[in-house]
Amino acid sequence: RALNPLKQINEEIFEYAANKQKEINDLKKMEEFRREFVANVSHELKTPIFAAQGFVHTLLDGAIDNKKVRYKFLMKAGKSLDGLDMLVQDLLTLSQMETGDIKMNYEHFNISMMVREVFEQFEEDAEKKGIDLTLKVKELQDTFVFADERRIYQVLVNLVSNAIKYTKKEGAVEVYFKSEGNGVVVYVKDYGRGIPTEDIDRIFERFYRVEKSRSKDKGGTGLGLAIVKHIIELHHTKVKVVSEVNKGSVFSFKLPKGKMEAANEPLNFA
Repeated sequence: RALNPLKQINEEIFEYAANKQKEINDLKKMEEFRREFVANVSHELKTPIFAAQGFVHTLLDGAIDNKKVRYKFLMKAGKSLDGLDMLVQDLLTLSQMETGDIKMNYEHFNISMMVREVFEQFEEDAEKKGIDLTLKVKELQDTFVFADERRIYQVLVNLVSNAIKYTKKEGAVEVYFKSEGNGVVVYVKDYGRGIPTEDIDRIFERFYRVEKSRSKDKGGTGLGLAIVKHIIELHHTKVKVVSEVNKGSVFSFKLPKGKMEAANEPLNFA
């Protein structure tokens, strides 16, 4: 039975108007995101630049004659510039990922060994806070996956580093694996401050900080989780997070199972 022509026209107009309104809302969101991104990147760039400028100009104004002050200020200026370089490198990495300029190099490797290497890298930071780093697998048990080894190393470095930063003193950071079909799910668990529900959907945005004060005492570029998200998505999967305020968070992602006999020698990430 044919529809009433007038009713059909009204429905088409309504559908057209709804689609256009959605386009307008999407454009507004994109514009808001663009403004927020420009404000954030400006803030993150100016902080190390202003700090380095201050130390250098103080030296030029006469403090350079004091050997003790000279060394201290040059060290501080160098640290600020190192932070600036790290920020720029992370921005370049994100840009390359978003434009597809980074090629993935899939191979079989032992992710259990990789976790141990990451733990060794952060052993000193963890000891300072009395945090136990634990790989929850049976002794000498190995887990192999098929993925881009260097990129997954970046993911684990970012997740473990964040877990240590936000875990209370005398706490713990745990990594464990679960077999799921033809894949392996990797979990990074902390017992830190947790993430409020309203922030969980935004923590993977560039520069987004749960702490609205933009406190710098935790360090980092504010791009770590954004990089994690892109790397995992390039592996055709997603990173998930479950968190409870004051109890901690669990980040997880799934990778295809690898073959021990096809694994190469471990890469040197030093």
